[in-house]
Amino acid sequence: MNSTNILDFPRDAALGRVFRVDTASVWAEATDHDRLTRVGVGSLVAFQGSNSSEYLVGMLDRVTRDLQDEALLDDLEEEGVVPVEARQRDLLRVVLLGTYREVDGTKRNTFKRGADSYPLVESPCWVIDGTNLQGLMGLLTQQLEPEKQLRLGTFVADPTARAVADGDRLFQRHAALLGSTGSGKSWSVALILERAKALSHPNLIVFDMHGEYAPLCEGPNPIAQGFRIAGTGDSDAVHHSLYLPWWLMNQEEMQALLLDRSESNAPNQAARLTHHVRDLKRESLVEAGKDHVADRFTVDSPIPFSLSDLISRLEGDDTEMVPGSRGDKGGPFNGRLTRFIARLQARTEDRRFGFMFSPPDEAVEYEWLHDLAKSLLGTAPGIKVIDFSEVPADVLPIVVGVLARVLYEVHFWTEEKKRTPVTFVCDEAHLYLPANAGGAAEVRALDSFERIAKEGRKYGISLLVVSQRPSDVSRTVLSQCNNFIALRLTNDQDQAVVKRLMPDSMEGIAAALPLLDVGEALVLGDSLVLPTRIRLDAPSVKPNSATKNFWTEWNESEVEESDLVDAVEAMRMQSRP
Repeated sequence: MNSTNILDFPRDAALGRVFRVDTASVWAEATDHDRLTRVGVGSLVAFQGSNSSEYLVGMLDRVTRDLQDEALLDDLEEEGVVPVEARQRDLLRVVLLGTYREVDGTKRNTFKRGADSYPLVESPCWVIDGTNLQGLMGLLTQQLEPEKQLRLGTFVADPTARAVADGDRLFQRHAALLGSTGSGKSWSVALILERAKALSHPNLIVFDMHGEYAPLCEGPNPIAQGFRIAGTGDSDAVHHSLYLPWWLMNQEEMQALLLDRSESNAPNQAARLTHHVRDLKRESLVEAGKDHVADRFTVDSPIPFSLSDLISRLEGDDTEMVPGSRGDKGGPFNGRLTRFIARLQARTEDRRFGFMFSPPDEAVEYEWLHDLAKSLLGTAPGIKVIDFSEVPADVLPIVVGVLARVLYEVHFWTEEKKRTPVTFVCDEAHLYLPANAGGAAEVRALDSFERIAKEGRKYGISLLVVSQRPSDVSRTVLSQCNNFIALRLTNDQDQAVVKRLMPDSMEGIAAALPLLDVGEALVLGDSLVLPTRIRLDAPSVKPNSATKNFWTEWNESEVEESDLVDAVEAMRMQSRP
């Protein structure tokens, strides 16, 4: 091989020649049938470009063998009949991905995404393997500046070559990590967090739905700082209890949580709620000496106010009597708020909602929101994991949505030059970013995340959407993702969603989704120059998501009755030990 060139293709080693070219793919006919037997779908193929120092690189996505009748003009029969012989043809379809140039202006050995031109008919093609493959993969890594490199694993085609993504591109344009249960999603998230931890000031917030990532917050050198949405029990020393008091909600979120839109009195209830909340917030600001804020706040501004005063004023409306022509009569809202007040009181008395309606006294102080912003958006804690596992399922979407919206708005109102980018890692996204939002609470949560998906990049906020059911995740959110790490997907509906998000030319690559091994992934998008199949590295700290070995454990472990008693008591108290 020429020592100055990364790729070198002898003419006598050609795999075949081009016979058809269109805008989506290039077709070649194999001339070396023996070599073709050692080439598989997904292999990289190089075509001679417009000059001898340029090669167009693509991915093989289809191989077809057929028989073609060929006239034997040299063997004409005496009667002038032209004999015909059936000839075997091996046809290859290749999707073009990029262009390699030995010389590009003053630079040598460059690779760029996309093809500036198409190969000519009869141009030779070669399979990229051995030293050529190692050289190309090494070149892709070298072209990334060291501070941008995010190592994900190794290439399946060449385990000696490192698979390195552009960390900037992966996070700044939203990403989705998709895979069926047991495919390695949690490990992949843990790996990315582990790599981010090596940076000086990482800033990621993980919305952990099942407490899987608790191990990352433990030990002498934790990867992340753990928080837990406060349950009915006391918090422990590792997971700091996190409260989301009622006054953080805007009017639409409050109404989605408390109103029944099917009631005829719903408009009256919404009107009185808005009226009293505005007054209570103004009074709270004046009492705290924040007159400058009182002159500018809106009803949706996150201002602490008294929940008991709100209930008292609503009860006053519901029982108000006014003078009439024949004595006192019911006021304009008399009897029309009864059900609304009952729902509000039921929420406040339900201990499962203590994190929202019964927070500690300091969570109703004006400065409390300052501390929340420092804890979750500051880089001092670095990576933050928030455990939502004890949040009741019926309010989970709106709770996650409220927190995401508040953090987004704090970031939005930060001076542009003082913003540090932050990524929300949305684990089990299908639980709160549904493709078909049903109730009002789900709609409000979805609105918050769709706004972040559409506008967040401008303000330094991105999403890493993680789900085992992409078909159940909002199309709007997924369509804004420019990077995909797709692990094994066995459900045909989920596969169809991923295929729709890819260019038509990538259809053949997506066909490998149900065949991937555990820990293998197809990585496509802006972060990797070549869409390719990689084997992800295993994280040093494993999340609590290992699949149970049913058959083995049935043979080794028995259930302790005392453990069942403890579980029943935990269920009664709605709090884990």
